[in-house]
Amino acid sequence: MGPGTDAGHSWIDELSGGQLQKVCIARALVQEAKVLLLDEPTSSLDLKNQLDILHTIGRVIREHRISAVMTMHDLNLAFRFADRFLFLKNGKVFAGGRPDHVNGDMVAAVYGVKVDILRHNGQVVIVLN
Repeated sequence: MGPGTDAGHSWIDELSGGQLQKVCIARALVQEAKVLLLDEPTSSLDLKNQLDILHTIGRVIREHRISAVMTMHDLNLAFRFADRFLFLKNGKVFAGGRPDHVNGDMVAAVYGVKVDILRHNGQVVIVLN
């Protein structure tokens, strides 16, 4: 048994992507950050871990009364968890606002694809045309 496996401890290079993301969030909290800046916190995670991380971030910001600013390319996950959006195009803010202000023309202008924006079980969902 190696030193990273006794008593339920692991070396940092033995952690899964989801576990590593949680460690990074914990480190920010220990430093008493007022804002979490997260760059693609769900990249390279499976669907379960993506949801787990985003639920964790949501719980942390509510409990610690802090904010999180994150980049995301998965619009459906972003719509599910974000309170506000900023769409960037060519390095500049193209549009912003609440999720219910986003429309298909806005997404098409930024990403170059036609989409339908639907509601399913109270959630906004983007579907490619």
